[in-house]
Amino acid sequence: MTLWFESALLPGGWARDVRIMLSGTRIGAIETGVAARPGDVRHGVALPGLPNLHSHAFQRAMAGLAEAPGGVDRDDFWSWRETMYRLVGRLTPDDVAAVAAMAFAEMLESGFTRVGEFHYLHHDIDGGAYAEPARMAAAVAAAGAETGIALTLLPVFYAHAGFGGTASAPGQRRFVSDLDRFARLREGCGHALRDLDGAVLGIGPHSLRAVTPGELTALLALAPEGPVHIHIAEQMPEVEACLAWSGARPVQWLLDHAPVDPRWCLVHATHVDPGEVAGIARSGAVVGLCPITEANLGDGLFPAGALLDAGGGFGIGSDSNVRIDAAEELRLLEYGQRLAHRQRNVLARDGRSTGRTLFDHALLGGAQALGAPAAGLAVGVAADIVALAPDAEGASGDALLDRWIFARGGIDSVWRAGRLVVREGRHVARDAIAARYRETLRRLS
Repeated sequence: MTLWFESALLPGGWARDVRIMLSGTRIGAIETGVAARPGDVRHGVALPGLPNLHSHAFQRAMAGLAEAPGGVDRDDFWSWRETMYRLVGRLTPDDVAAVAAMAFAEMLESGFTRVGEFHYLHHDIDGGAYAEPARMAAAVAAAGAETGIALTLLPVFYAHAGFGGTASAPGQRRFVSDLDRFARLREGCGHALRDLDGAVLGIGPHSLRAVTPGELTALLALAPEGPVHIHIAEQMPEVEACLAWSGARPVQWLLDHAPVDPRWCLVHATHVDPGEVAGIARSGAVVGLCPITEANLGDGLFPAGALLDAGGGFGIGSDSNVRIDAAEELRLLEYGQRLAHRQRNVLARDGRSTGRTLFDHALLGGAQALGAPAAGLAVGVAADIVALAPDAEGASGDALLDRWIFARGGIDSVWRAGRLVVREGRHVARDAIAARYRETLRRLS
């Protein structure tokens, strides 16, 4: 199959009149400045598919259901977490497969073509292991196969309720493992991914409050290669508890005590000081920012401009999946910085527009964090292509990205590994996926 685009964002910049020839799951050839030929499938604007570097797919089932105070004195992340625990207590593997398929279909419809699934719902309802320890992970992998999204699976090690090895709470029983149990679970995750094209297996120490220093060292020995993702410094109470436990802030403790390098993704890292920002940049780690969820939970704002000034990188994720929209994640990232600094175009760098700067960092940082072998529209790379509808107002170049992110414009088609998975803005299997999702929610309600 050959696709022809009025314009395309290639690794070297924007090009006009672009033919992209698909060879199986990959891009076989690219021509620029050429007319469409008979048989070419014609579209408007081609972008590389974006990586979604942080998702908890099962939380899609509670989207919009935690927006009432619920009688608590202070409604925040910690009260939201209790609502999430109540959902967790009822989910079966079939439920997770149905909910994850809905989330993954929506991701593809919004321009995400790879997802980093930070997967910590492992065990049966009573906390006991399934006969197949990675049964829940297999449900996530099945949703990936059904929808076509590329999957980086990050099985999460979760052992404690707080810093210093505090005993876990009853609501966490479906997450908690010891090291031996987790090693078996991760091995099962590898089996679950065997038939998925382009799948990557990483590891996810949940957070410094859920993993002791000794356990973190053992986890890194268990997975000497591949992505390493960790929640860190998302909430001020977490920072305060880490200071009380260790005398150091969470990010500083991690940089001082773990071999943080480019395979790491520090998810959220919301509450950092200038020294920690500089340390992250020196390490080469990616910061995983999830602006919609961080706003929904009242987390705070990461100093993204300071990270870019220090030479660091970031990617974006949909996290709780309360709303799945790649453009909105990018827009809210910039708008949060504008509100904090009371100025415009805070994250624009190197002569690029704000939209282009955001997109480039999300593409490259996300691919790095998810262990993707390459990113962008180039020969030999997986054919992960997003087609925007033609711009009716004549925008071109970076203005196309700016209009998509900040103003208007939608996604027409998406190819993942050369397979058309979104047509006219809808996933090709949306009707069946949505029907199963609705039935699952009815049973859970």
